[in-house]
Amino acid sequence: MKSVIKILIAAFVLSSCNSEFNKAMKSKDNEYKAKMAERYYTQKKYDKAQQIYDDIFPYFKGDPRFEDMYFKYATCAFYSKDYLNAENLFKTFTESFPNSPKEDEAQYMRAFCFYKQSPKVDLDQTNTQKTISLMQAYINTHSESPRVKEATNIMDICRKKLELKEFKSAQLYFDIGYPYYKAAATAYTTLMEDFPDSEKSDEYKLDVIRSYFRYAQLSLPIRQEERYQKVITECSDFADRFPDSKLKADVLDFKTQSQNNINKIKDEQAKTASKR
Repeated sequence: MKSVIKILIAAFVLSSCNSEFNKAMKSKDNEYKAKMAERYYTQKKYDKAQQIYDDIFPYFKGDPRFEDMYFKYATCAFYSKDYLNAENLFKTFTESFPNSPKEDEAQYMRAFCFYKQSPKVDLDQTNTQKTISLMQAYINTHSESPRVKEATNIMDICRKKLELKEFKSAQLYFDIGYPYYKAAATAYTTLMEDFPDSEKSDEYKLDVIRSYFRYAQLSLPIRQEERYQKVITECSDFADRFPDSKLKADVLDFKTQSQNNINKIKDEQAKTASKR
């Protein structure tokens, strides 16, 4: 019985709310509509507030209140998860009201809209790259803003996502196997160059070495010596770049194996030459 009463009360409240909203939308009194839009906005009923703002905008252009209305309209779109529209609205706000006290927030929110549209790592990362670009522009022009720290954190998150995507692409070449080990080595090298401050740089360099080693192992005998030499060169470069890395032992092992294989190749060549 209590459940039935609760359902009836909820239905009555919902009906009353819808009736009130419909009344506001049909009203010819724009001041009343403006008050209702503000009320819905305060109650975080953004979809209703947005519809009323959209309806009354033509009547409030030029009014001192229009700036505040427009910002709230853009905010409604954001919280309604219409990020594409919200980004455009925040952009228009900053262009229309460059001296607004809300300009700082609007610029940040525009960049944040792109962040909210950033997809899973395996998908196209155009919005992620756009987020980084706009957040950096925001930091450059609003260096004293309290939002700078948050903007910086978001940029770090986006860079890690781009780094992971690039790593997965390189890993895919390695997983496919020969003859794509050379492509994997090149991709890992590019990854290091694109993210020079990565905490995983030494791991990526080891992946470069591992890829070249596998490439040498599976190459034709006539090509092996020069390709093992490439592994040794990369190992030496690792030692110069990462003298304190915990991966030094792994790198040394690849270097030793490569040198031993080169020695075997030379021994075989010498034996073959002596038989002629």
